[in-house]
Amino acid sequence: MAHPMSLFHFLAITLAMDSGYVSALAALLGSVIGGLTSLAASWVSQNTQARTQQLLGDKSRRQELYKAFIEDAAKLYGDALVSEKVDVARIVGLYAMSSRMRILSSPAVFENAEKVIQSIVDTYFQPNRQLDDLRGAMHSHKLDPLRDFSEACREDLMGPAIKH
Repeated sequence: MAHPMSLFHFLAITLAMDSGYVSALAALLGSVIGGLTSLAASWVSQNTQARTQQLLGDKSRRQELYKAFIEDAAKLYGDALVSEKVDVARIVGLYAMSSRMRILSSPAVFENAEKVIQSIVDTYFQPNRQLDDLRGAMHSHKLDPLRDFSEACREDLMGPAIKH
């Protein structure tokens, strides 16, 4: 049988070694968890920044599309008021822009773009207007086929919180 003192000595050395292992393992696990937490926080931050930049880029593309549509539609509408000669290529250009809006924009924007184009085409087939007719119609806001479209664009770009 072994001497009791030597057994106690053996257990003391074993426990001392085990607590050293436990301390080292705890430190290692703490470092790994800290590193993973830092990595996860960094990934979330970069992912959020990338998503924000993408949304801003999408918004910028829509703004440019709306601007071009408004400018071209206003010119065509003005031409339709005083002329019967339809510029088919420019009308097709408006339809191309409205198709892009179907992909990029809210349904309200696309639907109002289609209404603007229809209004322009219909105006070409109405009798030409004289300057006096235009002046009276301008004061009553009857010559603003782009109003609903531009309001839908503003709501699309700013969100539903902006109401006037």
